[in-house]
Amino acid sequence: MLRLGCYNAKAQMDNQQVSQTLKDIFKRLMAGYGPQYWWPAKEPFEVMVGAILTQSAAWGNAEKAITNLKKAQVLSPEALRRLDLSEVARLIYPSGYYNAKALKLGSLARWFGEYCDDDVGELSAGSTTEIRRQLLSIHGIGPETADSILLYAVGRPIFVIDAYTRRIFGRIGLTLDDNSYAAYQALFMDNLATDVGLFNEYHALLVRLGKDVCRKKPRCLKCCLGSICQFSRANSQTIS
Repeated sequence: MLRLGCYNAKAQMDNQQVSQTLKDIFKRLMAGYGPQYWWPAKEPFEVMVGAILTQSAAWGNAEKAITNLKKAQVLSPEALRRLDLSEVARLIYPSGYYNAKALKLGSLARWFGEYCDDDVGELSAGSTTEIRRQLLSIHGIGPETADSILLYAVGRPIFVIDAYTRRIFGRIGLTLDDNSYAAYQALFMDNLATDVGLFNEYHALLVRLGKDVCRKKPRCLKCCLGSICQFSRANSQTIS
């Protein structure tokens, strides 16, 4: 159950209130930042690789690693399967945790070949539930990475939950009794239209806000959600 704290209510919200609140937040984010055109990749497999490289890393560092893979002409499942893991690790060094991520990329490349013969079209023929189950069976891929691949590479309407989402909603004063990934995902998917474009844009906007403004040390005076944020109101005299 979603609880509203930003108006000193701490009251349970019904589905209509939840839906309207989520829509209002989205409108404010769009007004503040505009479309994000995310994910910045031309090919689905590049999105998959990026989803792994950005784990515990700033996107800028993941992007440097992707650039290295492109320059070496190995940003393909076939090339990654042939490449020695130590060489993969060297190329993706900027993304951090490079040895672990090299193993993950190797697992992804092998799975992609075995499951769908490196064919995104064949992959897309499966149900969302089955593709997600398969992705979660790959070494190093958890719910957030799997859902990023489903949304941004395969084009399935599934909402991606990350640390930014939890931080932003917690500060606004919108909290769930169940703090699990699945509960936060259901919050969005049960109360918004099932739309790939909407889920894509909403998640990208939350990431933008989390990176630029709603940081661990927040910049509340620059936040487009400040007027509805419990944290911002409570700390308006002490934060910039």
